[in-house]
Amino acid sequence: MADSFQSGTVTTLHNIVNRPLQELEDELVKFSSKRPLGLILPSLYSELERPALTKIVDELVQVPYLSQIVIGLDRASEDEYRKAIQYFDRLPQDHKILWNDGPNLKKIDAMLEKHGLSPTQQGKGRNVWYCMGYMLASDKVKSLALHDCDIVTYHRSLLARLLYPVANPEFRYQYSKGYYSRVANNSLGGRASRLLVTPLIRALKNNLEWQESLDYMDSFRYPLAGEFSMRKDVMSEVRIPSDWGLEIGLLMEMARNYSTRRICQVEIADIYDHKHQDVSADDEESGLSKMSIDISKTFFRKLATTGTVFNESFFRTLKATYYRIALDLIDSYRCDAMMNGLEIDCHAEEQIVELFAENIMKAGEQFLTKPMEQPFVPHWNRVLSAVPDIYEQLLEAVQKDHELYS
Repeated sequence: MADSFQSGTVTTLHNIVNRPLQELEDELVKFSSKRPLGLILPSLYSELERPALTKIVDELVQVPYLSQIVIGLDRASEDEYRKAIQYFDRLPQDHKILWNDGPNLKKIDAMLEKHGLSPTQQGKGRNVWYCMGYMLASDKVKSLALHDCDIVTYHRSLLARLLYPVANPEFRYQYSKGYYSRVANNSLGGRASRLLVTPLIRALKNNLEWQESLDYMDSFRYPLAGEFSMRKDVMSEVRIPSDWGLEIGLLMEMARNYSTRRICQVEIADIYDHKHQDVSADDEESGLSKMSIDISKTFFRKLATTGTVFNESFFRTLKATYYRIALDLIDSYRCDAMMNGLEIDCHAEEQIVELFAENIMKAGEQFLTKPMEQPFVPHWNRVLSAVPDIYEQLLEAVQKDHELYS
């Protein structure tokens, strides 16, 4: 059970008493009568072949307060898109599938590319961006949540707690970030957050003059959580990365656009487990290795927009500071794991820290080599200004796919 202690610069909403789910859902039904609620599910087709998503859909069928579900489907052939339509057909809520590899959405993407407005990389960020655009176009919800499709321990209480802060009209929050304990197979999870993000933030704080944004980022208990919720207005004006930096970039963009009093984090599950990324130490284009480079570059780009000047000497110092802080944290994790009867492989964790340290340098080199790179996707207000009928085009494309292939 959590306590009610507040730390950092954002409000933390705890799971103090395990309030009955029925009470939460009854309130959400009441909120939804004035503030319709939605859900975005970014998914690879391969997720449909795993048991985690089957369980998620089983739970969503029972959710009484959602007005709309938008599923972003990546890496799917025509036959697989047809199967996806059947797969999600049992959802009782209004739901639409964005077939990102289909001819109609690819035509829109090519048109936006000519305007310099389309996402530059394939991935979750691109998928989420198009889902946000579709939700804005359909204009059926006032608040929405997003969560991944590979959550092994999913229960619909996760969604209820995630949505509650932005659904309750008496709350001021525009954005809510989920957090939880990462435990899998009797060992600590969350390697990228524990071994990269937290020590990197603290190393940056050690090497830079005080910056509010770094204190803000250090306030989040699980900054890489793929679960968050927001009010509709946020979608139209937020810029997000299209690569693995999505979660970090979105958090930092929220701090740029809103007071931290409008942002919170909420405990949404006691235990959380999902599909684990390979370390991929020999391949910086996949797994945790690529993730660490993308996340590091996201930090550097965002800090550069506030006036921070980077050079090779800084990145060498940052690498050394990060390495020392990360090693100290491993000892903290070791003690925490042992006291809770969990396993931890300190040798493997130190190997990952060594990899991340090298990748921080690589990220710095890439940042210096391409300082004008624009990895953040334009916000939808800009797209609407350049292509006034883009929402109509999106609605028509998704409807055409459904009619032609269902």
